[in-house]
Amino acid sequence: MDDSVFHRLYDQYHHDVFKFLVYLTRDRDHAEDLTHEVYVRVLRAYAGFEGKSSEKTWLFSIAKNVAIDHFRKNTVRNKYQFDKFDWEKSELVSTGILPEELVTLSEEMKELLQALDTCTGDQKVVIIMRYFQDLSIAETAETLGWTEGKVKTTQHRGIKALQKKLNSLPTEGGKIDDRQEMGRQQN
Repeated sequence: MDDSVFHRLYDQYHHDVFKFLVYLTRDRDHAEDLTHEVYVRVLRAYAGFEGKSSEKTWLFSIAKNVAIDHFRKNTVRNKYQFDKFDWEKSELVSTGILPEELVTLSEEMKELLQALDTCTGDQKVVIIMRYFQDLSIAETAETLGWTEGKVKTTQHRGIKALQKKLNSLPTEGGKIDDRQEMGRQQN
């Protein structure tokens, strides 16, 4: 891999990859380490990159795989047994301290991110890619190696799970808030 190509990929996408990993892990230090791992894998794999997808979706595919490996390792470490980590059904709950970017968020956004931890891994990654990274359905499908239909279904289920979780949160002073009203309008 040519140094200029690597530097271009790094300069163009490292912030997006880092942000994606921060939202997934909710730990700045882990996200920095995982971003480094993404670019190590880019160096190793670029010769095999055939250009069938955009470089951006290729990078996010690598980032997703690095994140999966991270959660698998932590799951195995935490359980002290070698059960299979089920990415599609398991909740990805980060136990790390929120990075500075997340600490400054509004209460509603903090609630959303906490609720996102109750979604399955598939739902969480789709919602982050679609709404936090602004990837299209096609780009998300390409990144994950899924059909667009699976992305749409997973996104729909994730949004429903988020709505259910957010609607169950207590409201200030017992008033009906916008989340509850939105949930009623969608039903």
